[in-house]
Amino acid sequence: MGRTVMRVNGLTISALTMLMALAACSDDEPRLMNIDAHRSTPDEFAILPTKPLQLPPDLAALPTPTPGGTNITDPTPDADVVAALGGNPAQLSAVGVSPSDAGLLAYSGRFGRDGAIRQTLAAEDLEWRRANAPRFLEKLAKTNVYYRAYQSMWLDQRAELLRWQRAGAQTPSAPPRTDK
Repeated sequence: MGRTVMRVNGLTISALTMLMALAACSDDEPRLMNIDAHRSTPDEFAILPTKPLQLPPDLAALPTPTPGGTNITDPTPDADVVAALGGNPAQLSAVGVSPSDAGLLAYSGRFGRDGAIRQTLAAEDLEWRRANAPRFLEKLAKTNVYYRAYQSMWLDQRAELLRWQRAGAQTPSAPPRTDK
């Protein structure tokens, strides 16, 4: 009787371990930030109050409704701040390159540009995240492994500061050293 119970418990533990291993390996795209990854509650900060409803002066000037588009009662906090400070809120939605940035854009693209750079970077990052994906126990415990995965890409601020200072550059905004 004791051996049968022991064998059943051993089989149960083995089956549960295999089930958890399969569940942990099921992600196609690795998630490095596991904060609230399986959250089922609504995000209360995503709900914004709308502007009050009012009848526009010209009904013919109303925009055509588009699914997923904007509404005239949608909050526009950035545009409201720009208008309150005396700026032109229409500049926030301007498309194209401003004349003040045209020279910078021309100089930065003098050796050519890759039009698909965003897709290339997204594919390379996905490859990097797969190579640095959370291990079994990290997935099981929903541990945040983002910092470990990208740690080799961090800039050593202190070493960079010293490099610039040795080169003779003035660094007036550098914080004082506190780890002495």
